[in-house]
Amino acid sequence: MTPVSRKKLILEELTQKGKVEILELVDLLAVSAMTVRRDLDELEKQKKLIRTHGGAALPQAIIAEQSYNQKLSEAHAQKVEIAEIAVGLIKDGMRILLDSGTTTFEIARRLKTRKTLTIVTNDIKIAAELVDSQLEVILLGGKIQNDVGAVFGSYAEKMLKDIHVDILFLGAHAVHSTLGITSATFEKAAIKREMINASESVYLVADAQKFEKKAFAKIADVDSITGIITDQTMPKDLEQIYGEMSTFIKGV
Repeated sequence: MTPVSRKKLILEELTQKGKVEILELVDLLAVSAMTVRRDLDELEKQKKLIRTHGGAALPQAIIAEQSYNQKLSEAHAQKVEIAEIAVGLIKDGMRILLDSGTTTFEIARRLKTRKTLTIVTNDIKIAAELVDSQLEVILLGGKIQNDVGAVFGSYAEKMLKDIHVDILFLGAHAVHSTLGITSATFEKAAIKREMINASESVYLVADAQKFEKKAFAKIADVDSITGIITDQTMPKDLEQIYGEMSTFIKGV
């Protein structure tokens, strides 16, 4: 079989299945794994697929920023599930950094009755939710993103350079096994990187629909964080892939 024929067949398989594994293609094409990897690399350079851990997937459209109200209505049950798991990691006396987002907002709601915690956040809606609590709340200063309520920019980044927290619950627009954790803009990615640097441990909180997708700006590699918290709808094959990179906690 010629290289052109192999690549054509690979793309046909991808069109039917959405993703393929190298071992599947070895059997289908009757060639070595090295040959399959070379074909996949060339197709990726042509932007016809994206490489994944052990295979390839069809390129997804880059995920753009959404308004807060749009995010609020998506996967609400899954976000609640993730928040319940996250709260179980929080001990009295901890200093907690909550990234902006609707999943971290659900975490904040579940901390309102606690008393001996310090919450640092770049989300004005999270800060407003906790304003009547007995928690110590620190809101990062800077530019507020309209329709979202996230604070970002050089002032917020400078504040993060001067603090250290026990645990960060990090949000993301998309997560990919080879492309890493990504955000919609350079500015959002920059402040998230500073959050990671300021934190003793880092847990990504992301519902299952965000995985094997990509956004514009890279935040960090998946294997550079402490753990991933997601919901029970996460497919078993992806659970295995990401579980090899980081501590993986999934709802049941």
